[in-house]
Amino acid sequence: MRIIFMGTPEFAVPILQALVDAGHQVVAAYSQPPRRAGRGKALTPSPVHRLAESLGIEVRVPESLRDAAVQADFVALNADVAVVAAYGLLLPRAVLDAPRLGCLNVHGSLLPRWRGAAPIQRAILAGDEETGVDIMQMAAGMDTGPVRLEGRTPVARKTAGELTVELSAMGARLMLEVLADPDAYPPVVQASEGVTHAAKIDKAEARLRFEGSAADAERQVRAFNPAPGAFFEVNGERIKVLSAYVDPDGSGAEPGTVVGGALEIACTDGVLIPTHVQRAGRGVTSAEEMLRGFAIPAGTRIA
Repeated sequence: MRIIFMGTPEFAVPILQALVDAGHQVVAAYSQPPRRAGRGKALTPSPVHRLAESLGIEVRVPESLRDAAVQADFVALNADVAVVAAYGLLLPRAVLDAPRLGCLNVHGSLLPRWRGAAPIQRAILAGDEETGVDIMQMAAGMDTGPVRLEGRTPVARKTAGELTVELSAMGARLMLEVLADPDAYPPVVQASEGVTHAAKIDKAEARLRFEGSAADAERQVRAFNPAPGAFFEVNGERIKVLSAYVDPDGSGAEPGTVVGGALEIACTDGVLIPTHVQRAGRGVTSAEEMLRGFAIPAGTRIA
């Protein structure tokens, strides 16, 4: 098929690669424009941009798809279908209707739960037992289109990073199935009940909350690994927590109080025990190793 690919982050990379490996003709790749990143704040192309260029695929990076000239250029590609994966820009009606088979989206949730920008992180934060990927026929609303094919997986104790890798691979496989025989996967309208919105992650959400349950705090750790990284502050320094486990038995101490020598942190319900941490400007270490050179004794209050 003649395919327009539209995606930006790492989640979309294996999907683009799978389309090429399967022999489809990717006539153009749309991605968000390069952004300033790193210590030098140099303009950096997105992961999809870099892969597409390496594959010899034309890359287009419009700031918006609302411009009539941009839409005309899209239509002129005469594509059979547009495959969309975490692109990050709204698709106007003129774009949605241009390809012969419309636009198919790889969405990282079980719709209608977690429509929006951050479905993987929101599923972890909410304590969902299961998540997955939907291949959705895109419509004008935010993730409101009918679903052609769905895959499921347990959330278990996976981090957002681990789920992203798993769901991306699943999405690539499911998309290839649909493209191989679109008539075999007719669109099914989403249920009207159970709709939730996966709002974009605010970095402030990554500050660990000890006033709730330790289980909630541990979900923060997994939801924000690898980015932006759950954290607490102590002695004027920010400490990221990359992994942790929960002691469900409450300590009776004020939430945010260290109650043991192994960095056990009291929550309103239970105790959070970080296992892998990272001080600012340093590498990831075990909590035990960090404490050898950066003491946080019992009774310390952290924020």
